[in-house]
Amino acid sequence: MENRNGTRLSITKLPAQLFPVFHFLFSIFSLSAGCGAPGEPVPPSPPVPAAITDLAARQLGDGVLLSFTLPTNSASGSRLPEPPAVEILRGITRRDGTPDPKSFRAVDTIPSTLVTTYVTQKRVEFIDTLSPQDPQASSGTTLAYRVRTRTSRKRASADSNTVLVQVFPVPQKIAPVETQVTESAIELRWAAPASTSAGANLSGALMYHVYRAEVDPAFLKAAEERGSLLETKSGLALLATSAAPSYQDTSFEFGKSYLYIVRSVLTANGLSLESDDSQHVIVTPRDIFPPAAPQGLVAALLPGATPESFVVELSWSISLETDLAGYRVYRSEQENVRGQLLTAELLLAPAYRDTSVEPGHHYWYTVTAVDHAGNESAPSAAVAIDITQLLP
Repeated sequence: MENRNGTRLSITKLPAQLFPVFHFLFSIFSLSAGCGAPGEPVPPSPPVPAAITDLAARQLGDGVLLSFTLPTNSASGSRLPEPPAVEILRGITRRDGTPDPKSFRAVDTIPSTLVTTYVTQKRVEFIDTLSPQDPQASSGTTLAYRVRTRTSRKRASADSNTVLVQVFPVPQKIAPVETQVTESAIELRWAAPASTSAGANLSGALMYHVYRAEVDPAFLKAAEERGSLLETKSGLALLATSAAPSYQDTSFEFGKSYLYIVRSVLTANGLSLESDDSQHVIVTPRDIFPPAAPQGLVAALLPGATPESFVVELSWSISLETDLAGYRVYRSEQENVRGQLLTAELLLAPAYRDTSVEPGHHYWYTVTAVDHAGNESAPSAAVAIDITQLLP
């Protein structure tokens, strides 16, 4: 082989095993010798979330309550930029009781923008609602559940652990819950259901679970309109179990707002099954209950600081009201008339000295009790002091 100057060149023959290496180096050289401008940037692939491993499930009314921890990291361990969407998968079991992998179907999806609204105490809680007429909701049927998450349509996590749930008919949900506020309790009453949610007759004794949540006053109107539990100060919690279709809540505070729901409970296959939520009711109890009237009012006429002046000394029994703010003293010169208020400020002690009495008058005294809400009791029994008989 000759170059342009006619000089003959000698090329050493390469061994066959070096051809792949030579080809690779030539490719790299060709790429670097090409256009110096870089190609269009390729966006990074969306991360694949780590699989959920703590899925739990139980029947709740005509549905299955699923609970799990939402992943915050990808399968490779990097932090997810935002919460992933969640897919709910439901399947059935084989005759031997094991899940049928081919039966799982996506029955619901929680969008990534809404998934955090389902979080309670750091766990996602979602109810897969079943129609009472659905064959899969028949008595004793075992359903299988899995969940998976995704950050994009084509980038789903691996399936979670599988959980099995037996479902049974539950009582029809309780309709209206009636309330009445007394001085010592918020009283709840409701009618006992007579059938299941599918319309079959109920057999066996029912119990009732009463749930309560405190409602944030800032969101009271919204909660009253839709019964939302998202704006409550404390989550919905079991308050009591009752064997009768009624309950008295004595652990309330006046001025706070409470949301109540009631669920019927029956036992099936050794499990306690709750109905769907009753119609919610919100109660804001107001203290309109006056204290009891003071008892044991007595009066004594004593000499005053100057000659021919007098002082009336009053005393009465201590009130046992827990929210007592103080007492008021009234004086009248007519029997059965409350008369003039003598105490501009509430008295904290059950005693009073009236230094404004005058000779030649007949007085009747009464005392009332006042609570912290401003409610005033009925007057005590009146006591009379006659100073007319003391005139010279």
